[in-house]
Amino acid sequence: MMARRLLPDLPRFDLSAATWRARAIRYVVIYLALALTLVGARLLTQDVRPALREAQTREAALTTQRDELEIRVQALGSPQRVREWALQNGMRRFAETTKTTAPLTGVPAPAPAPARTTLEVKTEWK
Repeated sequence: MMARRLLPDLPRFDLSAATWRARAIRYVVIYLALALTLVGARLLTQDVRPALREAQTREAALTTQRDELEIRVQALGSPQRVREWALQNGMRRFAETTKTTAPLTGVPAPAPAPARTTLEVKTEWK
């Protein structure tokens, strides 16, 4: 009796076959539910990978097209190319053209300047 009072009450484990069978069934049900969830998720997302690969292919093609167009724009927009185009279309350089001057007409005269006023400021230092 004395030994029983010194040791705390330890929980008694139920090690019967029925308990183990119930635990095994519970774990198998949990594993089956997880497996079904994973298979269901895989079934619902099976078309994601091919769509992703197709999108990557489209992205690569668009990137290549963008790079080619950028190079083409740089070539078409070069100063030499613009100068050649201008000369082919009858334009002349400003330095080589004849210049004429004419008076500006139809422009109203500016308003008269207001009378000069003075501004007095008193500064006080502290």
